[in-house]
Amino acid sequence: MESRITDPGRQDVPNSDVPNPSELWRYKTEVLDDGQSIIGFDVEARDGHIGKVDESTTEIDRASIVVDTGFWIFGKKRQIPAGLVDQINFEDRKVFIRMTKDGLRAAPEYLDDRSHPDFARAEPYEAYYQPLL
Repeated sequence: MESRITDPGRQDVPNSDVPNPSELWRYKTEVLDDGQSIIGFDVEARDGHIGKVDESTTEIDRASIVVDTGFWIFGKKRQIPAGLVDQINFEDRKVFIRMTKDGLRAAPEYLDDRSHPDFARAEPYEAYYQPLL
């Protein structure tokens, strides 16, 4: 019998057939393929607005957005891998992610440590976000 991962705010997903971790850090071609800036865009979870894009990178195998949640999670920021971006609407300036508000609230806090050689520090993010792919 296939086991499943169930966590508040995340999709109930099988934990077998785990995707390649690099897929987590890449935009789907149909979502963003020409490097347009999305900084300042509103971010929408599956159950509503959660903040604005504060930072964005399209770096190969490290693409992500940093969401400033404002007052919603006491001014905390969350780094969301590009693979969890379902859609970007450039006309309305909105980014839609494959998470709920509770899922984002439970996500690892953004570590803004660019002095570290690997400032993305992928491990805590991959452990949390990988099952959502």
